[in-house]
Amino acid sequence: MLTLQKNSFKLKLSLGIYSLLTRILCPLVKLKALRRGRKEPGYLVAVNERFGYFDDSFLPLVNQFGSGVIWIHAVSLGETKAAQILIEAIHDHLGKQSLNLPHPPLTKFLLTHSTATGRAAGEEIIKVIGLQGCEVLQVWYPWDTPGAVGRFLDKFKPKLGLLMETEVWPNMVWMCSQQNIPLILVNARVSKKSFEGAASLGYFARGIYQRLTASISQNPEDSKHLIALGANVIGTVGNIKFDAVVNFDQLNDGKAFALKFENLTSKPIVMFASSRAEEESLLFQALIANKALQEGVQWLIVPRHPQRFDEIVRVGLQLGFTFSRRVKTSSGTNGESYFENSQSINQLLPNIWMGDTLGEMNLYFGMSKVALLGGSFEPLGGQNLIEAAACGCPVVMGPHVFNFAQAAEQSKQYGAAVQCEDLQSACVRAHKIALNKAEQSHMSQVALEFAQDNKGAIDKTVELLSPYF
Repeated sequence: MLTLQKNSFKLKLSLGIYSLLTRILCPLVKLKALRRGRKEPGYLVAVNERFGYFDDSFLPLVNQFGSGVIWIHAVSLGETKAAQILIEAIHDHLGKQSLNLPHPPLTKFLLTHSTATGRAAGEEIIKVIGLQGCEVLQVWYPWDTPGAVGRFLDKFKPKLGLLMETEVWPNMVWMCSQQNIPLILVNARVSKKSFEGAASLGYFARGIYQRLTASISQNPEDSKHLIALGANVIGTVGNIKFDAVVNFDQLNDGKAFALKFENLTSKPIVMFASSRAEEESLLFQALIANKALQEGVQWLIVPRHPQRFDEIVRVGLQLGFTFSRRVKTSSGTNGESYFENSQSINQLLPNIWMGDTLGEMNLYFGMSKVALLGGSFEPLGGQNLIEAAACGCPVVMGPHVFNFAQAAEQSKQYGAAVQCEDLQSACVRAHKIALNKAEQSHMSQVALEFAQDNKGAIDKTVELLSPYF
């Protein structure tokens, strides 16, 4: 008993010091949002929400929303896409439970984000979900001070909080625990690096993870790390991103465009998907060092972050490349005019196509015979390779895939992906796959099988969550 009291005192003391630091950093958080807003205007939207304050014009909507909300926190783009799957599955589950009621209750969701990309994706989700008897409200996730967290919880009074994948902030966990609000880490993943960082905080991290109501992890390694940190793991179910629904309109449009382009030029399209900072420069260097990589294929770059579009083009132009950007039309084009000047087949085509639009990855994967995996050629953990597999697009990835470690290993075992030590060798491998019709076709087929075989995590997740609804 004495040891428990001592540890509790140490945890409260550490939390107090942590809270003091977060308060001190508040002006820097606001300044960072304003500075990032110069390149990415989404960061300038409702900045005060980050500190638990809401605009007067927004208050009636918040008050109308009322209590009993299921709150889902999705940091950025990938987590927000997973949140959409979760929202639809929970709504479907609750709808089945209330079929016999004369007036089925309204399912209310609150969606929070930390990045402008995530918030923009959330806005699109709200537009397309369109579920009968379902409402979704969206705000920023509060900065982790006691004041901001307290105002956020008082305003929305969630009956359940679901944190997507990795987001565990001490004050939020502590205050939800104090107010008996169930807070569950869903689709949880903890890389070796993240585990070591958290474990180094000792009793402080353990005390916070112990106060999570539950965790539902992606794979056994994640469960092992979470348990070691003190979390209550109630299930290991796989990755719910496998349960995402492919936009077949986009996918088929992309395939139609690629077929028309190949018939005219004999060039398959190779994409650098969700590329991250510095990786495009490595691609440019690889194409300059090995001129053969520019022959026989059309290179397409689709960056991860929209604020970097102009920067990438500027760097490429300085190195002598030319660019053509995506032309987004309001109606289906059936493969026409997707890129500026790309219809001028008899003229010199630009070296690089730029996919500088959001929400169209299924289109781009449909166009591409093979994709380089962004974020895997620098120590960033890699982007979502599951989406590529679901679209039947083979992947060539770099050495850094810790964000999707299990999926990356499985995709290699299936033959849907290959891994290279650096970007230059990856470009050579992707070039060969694109030009080898038999290999490309086989990898495309097994990619679809890999994606299909790993579905089902969302049903298991909702089943585990059902007692908390």
